[in-house]
Amino acid sequence: MIVDSWHLVESELDVDRLAQTESLFALSNGHIGLRGNLDEGDPHALPGTYLNSLYETRPLPYAEAGYGYPESGQSVINVTNGKLIRLLLDDEPFDIRYGELHRHERTLDFRDGVLRREVEWTSPAGQRVKVRSTRLVSFVQRSIVAIQYEVTPVDAPARIVLQSELIANEQLPPAGNDPRVAAVLEAPLEAEEADANHSGAVMVHSTRVSGLRMAAMMDHLWAGADDVLVTTECKPDVGRLTLSTTLQPGQTFTLTKFVGYGWSSQRTRPALRSQVAGAVTGARHTGWEGLCTEQREYLDDFWERADVRLDGDDRLQHAIRFSLFHVLQAGARTEQRAIPAKGLTGSGYDGHTFWDTETFLLPVLTYTAPHAARDSLRWRHSTLDLARERAAQLGLAGAAFPWRTIRGQENSAYWPAGTAAYHINADISDAVLRYVNATQDADFERDYGLEILVETARLWISLGHADAAGKFRIDGVTGPDEYSAIADNNVYTNLMAQRNLRGAVDVVKAHPEKAAELDVQPPEIERWRRAAESMYVPYDERLGVHPQATGFTDHERWDFENTPPERYPLLLHFPYGDIYRRQVIKQADLVLALHLRGDAFTAEQKARDFAYYEPLTVRDSSLSACTQAIVAAEVGHLRLAQDYLVEVALTDLDDLHHNTGSGLHMANLAGVWLGLVAGFGGMRDHDGALTFAPRLPPGWTRLRFGMTWHGSQLRVDVTAGEASYKLAGGEPLALRHHGQKITVRAGKTLTKPIPPAITPAPVHQPPGRPPLTGRPDGVPWGS
Repeated sequence: MIVDSWHLVESELDVDRLAQTESLFALSNGHIGLRGNLDEGDPHALPGTYLNSLYETRPLPYAEAGYGYPESGQSVINVTNGKLIRLLLDDEPFDIRYGELHRHERTLDFRDGVLRREVEWTSPAGQRVKVRSTRLVSFVQRSIVAIQYEVTPVDAPARIVLQSELIANEQLPPAGNDPRVAAVLEAPLEAEEADANHSGAVMVHSTRVSGLRMAAMMDHLWAGADDVLVTTECKPDVGRLTLSTTLQPGQTFTLTKFVGYGWSSQRTRPALRSQVAGAVTGARHTGWEGLCTEQREYLDDFWERADVRLDGDDRLQHAIRFSLFHVLQAGARTEQRAIPAKGLTGSGYDGHTFWDTETFLLPVLTYTAPHAARDSLRWRHSTLDLARERAAQLGLAGAAFPWRTIRGQENSAYWPAGTAAYHINADISDAVLRYVNATQDADFERDYGLEILVETARLWISLGHADAAGKFRIDGVTGPDEYSAIADNNVYTNLMAQRNLRGAVDVVKAHPEKAAELDVQPPEIERWRRAAESMYVPYDERLGVHPQATGFTDHERWDFENTPPERYPLLLHFPYGDIYRRQVIKQADLVLALHLRGDAFTAEQKARDFAYYEPLTVRDSSLSACTQAIVAAEVGHLRLAQDYLVEVALTDLDDLHHNTGSGLHMANLAGVWLGLVAGFGGMRDHDGALTFAPRLPPGWTRLRFGMTWHGSQLRVDVTAGEASYKLAGGEPLALRHHGQKITVRAGKTLTKPIPPAITPAPVHQPPGRPPLTGRPDGVPWGS
């Protein structure tokens, strides 16, 4: 890949890396997702066209049944593929595996929001041609995909045939043995309607089991030749427009394709067909150039608010913009649908959403694209009835949100690392509180946030209990670390539940009439307050650290010295019974509490806790390195934080976990922004108080970022010796800079010195598990 901060550029095609590059070059707007498959379809690794939350239902078999186990699961499906354009050159198919490929370059443009491809190829018969395509998934016209495809013979006249297609029920490759890869569902779509006209086709399908209906329509414009033969056909699973003409050397033929998508669980077939027809008509009226202009304007506005600029590391600067672009694509136009863990870039994790949406993605969207964060939280609110049903099934009050889902039902077939991870309820509530504090969106707080906070507070009261000493305990739960399960008083869970309870108390006081509609009475509010005040947080006096959960520090340590690199990740090579009873951590758990509930720890406790857990954390999850980078930076391990951030930034670009082919890791991509802004910018937002403690690592000379706060744009500029704060408009803003109270006023730059750093004692990682792009194993990490 060529490093260019505003583009992802592949200068030559590597067929062996197609799975990864199909994910990297994916386009999405949060509603439609297209993997970066080649225009002609072949060769491919994983064909992928997705509509957010369009899924098929599948059984969840168990060797032994258990009460409360979900009976069925949901899997995202590959819907009708509208990006196919096949070229025949004098009757020979354009296929890069045959003939001679002189040039092949693909470019994902982060500012224009398009995928460009330029090819120069000679057919086996010696006919040379140039092909250029530009693909777009519109941020502005949510239902629209558009493609411009250009063909130019180079040195001899050529008879060309273009076939533009809609294909349903494409054959997919079999899934591997990795349980994180999505289940393959064969032919999930059942045809309801297929029709062609003079310039396109429309197809309507429904899923066989879940009963969801979708429609896809394509229409075309073409130019560059007068004598063009056009035919169309449409069968249940194939719609095709075929154009044939003869071109002279240097003569370019241009085909512009507009594809409209829509789906619904309720709308009739005629209504859905009309919906996509209207969308395509609107796109044709806007035209190709108009769509491109809209796309650029949308992204110009985003980058004005969200761009992060780093001086001192060109590759990391490129990765920052790559990650922000994909985070935006995942959430921009979801409009009350879930944001899947892989976005719409692949079928990994069956297209499910998890807790990482609220914990990693939504903080970034809250501060860079708050409308998208609001939409995502409104989707969670729309699933409250299902969460109440799940809580009742579990014998609990309030609402129990699912560990993994598409529609809102629990889809986890593994109880210890699924339903038992009740912290997801506090994670959702934390995202609600952060959004309200950052935006002051009182309407959202009253109409949506309050109900989420109330029902999750009720859950915690029914799940926990006061012990003989009067401490509120939450027993038998699983925290973020999936290598520990069914533990008592997981510190992260307890502290996040505490914030949840306090937030519920505050919100019902702010909106008493709305609270009354939910039958919230003063005695219930008092129970929330007392539980929060008496929340038990275990502490190991002997070691001077917080155990991840009660008794964790008494467990036997994992034998890291005798665990070879090829036996990671541990979950694929060891039984969970061995893992659960030892001190080994898949991903940051207690350390995540140091970040998100940093207000509950002293600086000395943070340093000691980080030093204790660093040599236990193997990072078998892509969710870990980001948090370790943030906390490492806070406690003074700047070089370590820098290397962890590089690992985060390159996880997908370099396929560090060898599973990018099933889709990008969206929470990890959000972690690049978090690592820079929360890590080296030192940004914290505890209980609505915005604070900064910036400090740069060696080799970086300047870090600049912006964030939206209370409707105004705050800009932060950090160098080695000082930090500057500037407010674009609005009321004066009270902040803290390294603990000092400051007030930033619109239009004025306030500059403050950065105090000297404290050098901590070196820390170590488990043997063989240093940052994946860091120093050689065995070298201790200092500041």
